[in-house]
Amino acid sequence: MQLDTYLFFNGDCAAALDLYQAAFGAQVVALIRFRDTPDGGNAPPEWQDKIMHAVFRVGQNEVMVSDGRDGQQSKAYTGFTLSFVADDAQAGERIFNKLAEGGKVLMPWQSTFWARGFGMLMDRFGVPWMINAAGESEAQAA
Repeated sequence: MQLDTYLFFNGDCAAALDLYQAAFGAQVVALIRFRDTPDGGNAPPEWQDKIMHAVFRVGQNEVMVSDGRDGQQSKAYTGFTLSFVADDAQAGERIFNKLAEGGKVLMPWQSTFWARGFGMLMDRFGVPWMINAAGESEAQAA
């Protein structure tokens, strides 16, 4: 059994992939544009180069993404947050700062009683993130 995350970017998927590659070093492992699908001709001309489906990998985790469909209503990402655990506080802060560019910081990057570094934000695409660098006791318990 497997549970996957699938995010829709309403036309901004390529830019989101660029951000996640820069922030996490994400690897795009699959990418299909509307023009490359059997019914690609049904997409409007301005959507032919948009991403119908892609998968990016960070570590062993994969996230599926798409531009969605032309005319699809943009909805806010609510009720969940993507959580990322960095190898160390320096890497966590670098990732946090990259994701925060053009986004909204909800809790600034800081050390806490549970972590060497932690921060919450919404990236410029509205995706909510918690970036965490495990504390000494948390790292030992893992």
